[in-house]
Parts: sequence; structure tokens; C-alpha cells
Amino acid sequence: MILSEKGWIRTMKGHASEIDEKSFKAGDRLKVALHAETTDKLLLLSTGGKVYTLAPDKLPGGRGQGEPLRLMVDLEEGQDFVDLFVHRPGARRLIASSVGNGFIVAEDELIANTRKGKQVLNVSGTEEAKLIVPAEGDSVATIGENRKLIIFKVSELPEMARGKGVRLQKFKDGGISDARVFFAKDGLTWVDSSGRTFTKTMAELRDWIGERAQAGRQPPTGFPRNNKFS
Repeated sequence: MILSEKGWIRTMKGHASEIDEKSFKAGDRLKVALHAETTDKLLLLSTGGKVYTLAPDKLPGGRGQGEPLRLMVDLEEGQDFVDLFVHRPGARRLIASSVGNGFIVAEDELIANTRKGKQVLNVSGTEEAKLIVPAEGDSVATIGENRKLIIFKVSELPEMARGKGVRLQKFKDGGISDARVFFAKDGLTWVDSSGRTFTKTMAELRDWIGERAQAGRQPPTGFPRNNKFS
């Protein structure tokens, strides 16, 4: 399943490594590549906080550039797509807005039955839905655009079907850049710009452990400059 930055989607057989720039229209590039079965449900988050449901067997295939997602869902004017992922029954996700408000939501609550989608994250003004990441674990790490990192317990977040959520991290300027939910016993993992994986134990991360809505501090040496965990 291939989704481009400009919102064109298609299915293709083979591996993501076979995708190249020729696969896209001029000025466009890959946004999301994922593996899905024809019986799966695909969930799509928009900047307006809505989640749409797509069926892989209804998507265009072949070697073309696909079709615009806007033909398949009723995306509101001025909005864009944030992320696309395969629905896993029983799983949970952390959803957050650009200003750093968020909550835990069950994936089963995200399924929409119409083209209009389902409002999940409430946003207003210039605020947008920014991320929706797997929520398997007992700890949350968030990093801001101001390059400050904070780690807190996932139990500090509410689980809801819809809403604005609570403040994940306090920012003096900018908003949230990325978040990761993980098990403390496994440590916090990230991938650098060269594709190398690093893992820090909670003992090594003790200076970043705090409570939800705190400002945090500069991340450990070696954390990616793009402020993303992967």
C-alpha cells in the first residue's frame, strides 16, 4: 500500500524497497508504505482530527500513480492527511494535536462507516491533528519542536473515544514533534539518520523521567536532529 505526500494512493505487489522516485508524479514522493491484506481495514487520520476507513480491495492497483484519496473520502477543505495504518482489533493508539494535547484511543473506536469519517480528536483554530502512534507499553516519551524530551507513565493519560485530551508536554515555543509509547523494561529506542537503532535504559534516561505536561530537557546525545523517534 503506497500513499504519497500529495495524497495519491495505490496498491502494489512486492516490497517497499522496490519503490523509487519514478513511482510518483513530478514533485511528489512517498509518505507511507505498508503491508496490508485485502481483508484488512485501513485507518486514515486527517489534520482535522477525523479518521476514515478504507478497504484495501477497493483501492487502485497496477503500475500507475494511483488515485487521489480525496476521491474516496470526504476530506474537508484545507485539510490534509497525517497518517495511514492497518487496523489491529483490540490495539490502542496515542493520538495528539500539534499543540501537544492527546489521549489514548482504542483502534476499534476509530472505524468509520461512511465517507465522512469519524471525528476523534477535537481541534480548533490553527491547531491540527499531528500524530497517531501505537500505544503498547507503560511509558510515554514525547519530544517537542523545541527539542525538549519528557518521559512519563502512560497511566497519566485518559482513554477516550473522542475529545481534546490532556496536555502531554509543555512548550515555550512550537508544538509536539513526535511521541513513542514503550515498555520501561525494554528502554526507549530511536533510529538515527543513518538507520542505526539506539536503545537507552530507564536508568540512563532518569534525567528525562517526569510527569505529564512538564517541559522536559534536551534529548540524549545522538538523538536525531529531525526530532523523530523513527
